[in-house]
Amino acid sequence: MQRTISAGLIGLVFGTGIALSGMANPAKVLNFFDIAGTWDPSLALVMVSALTVAAIGYRFVLRRDKPIVETRFHLPTGRKLDMPLLAGSAIFGVGWGISGFCPGGAIPALGLGEPTAWIFVGTMLAGIAAARTIRMGLQARATQTA
Repeated sequence: MQRTISAGLIGLVFGTGIALSGMANPAKVLNFFDIAGTWDPSLALVMVSALTVAAIGYRFVLRRDKPIVETRFHLPTGRKLDMPLLAGSAIFGVGWGISGFCPGGAIPALGLGEPTAWIFVGTMLAGIAAARTIRMGLQARATQTA
């Protein structure tokens, strides 16, 4: 129960930050990518601020033996740049540049009543399901040929 409450509060803080910074507004995000037109540098400011807060937070949090509501820290161990990582990053970037939404901005936009967020989140979930299906099929095929 404590873990669920903690996750909910963290999500609320994150979503509030996204909404207050304007990053749930796809037009604001798209203006960041429009360097030759109506460029809006505020997304860079939000990202630099978030990275600064995260870097400071990691320094304090990782000094602890374990998290407050978990038995251990769950940090990534892989450092390999492989094709799934690169392809996924490229698809994420193209989708963000086309729609003005990333998952972190789209979910709070649902709560703000942004109609295009519903379309984005629906297609995002469909893409996740398709990617899982393809990955499982490839793994099954690799297992059969091995």
